[in-house]
Amino acid sequence: MRPRGDEGDADAGAAGPPARGHRPPGRAKQVTSEEFVAALDAENQARLRALEPDATLTPEVKGPLNVPNLLKVALRNEAEATLIAARWLAASDDIKLMLALARQAADEAKHYELIAKRLGQLGFDADTFDPLAGGFGPLSKYLESLTSSVERVAAGQFTREAIAIVKNRQFIEFCERVGDKETAALYRDIIEPDERHHHELGRRTLLRLATTPEAQAAAQRAARRTLELADELQKKALATAGIHHAPGC
Repeated sequence: MRPRGDEGDADAGAAGPPARGHRPPGRAKQVTSEEFVAALDAENQARLRALEPDATLTPEVKGPLNVPNLLKVALRNEAEATLIAARWLAASDDIKLMLALARQAADEAKHYELIAKRLGQLGFDADTFDPLAGGFGPLSKYLESLTSSVERVAAGQFTREAIAIVKNRQFIEFCERVGDKETAALYRDIIEPDERHHHELGRRTLLRLATTPEAQAAAQRAARRTLELADELQKKALATAGIHHAPGC
């Protein structure tokens, strides 16, 4: 006997509650911010290890590279980082993020002054040099284009500062190899610890902000694009000038 119309077909028509562990098609699995940040960090570290590992981990100097010229690159990086952090600070209404960005902007400005002083000791007057004469580089332009706090933190403090840690380690090794212990000490004892602190500020802020699938997806996109741009810039520098020891910011 066929069932009445309002009873339907138990095999084909009844929906019932979803089975435990089942999620509708197209809906991302919900993860905690702790799980997300740990996974994003692991992804970043894997990508960083793949960024020209020979150049990153075992520096081999080619071409007319020297510490003063690489410090000029560092001046630009620090100037851009200072301005980006300051602009994000002015646009933020999140007090905790504002304080983190204020700390970062002050640190990056301090780094600029310390590098300029070191250049003076090496015979170059940094006051005659405008590191931003050519405008922002591609990575800083991308960072400036980001509008949400979670994207900015993921791309800037969390990912770019992780890149800076790797690049600074590379630069320290280069300085030690060419006998410039003073510049190596400046980066090892002052600049790199600050960059690690900025990265940790980014981690703590992401734990607070990346709490929804939408926020996590935005953060992941921003981090991935930051690494892609860093990879492209490094390959371009290697191809055009042999530069693979420039410090980060």
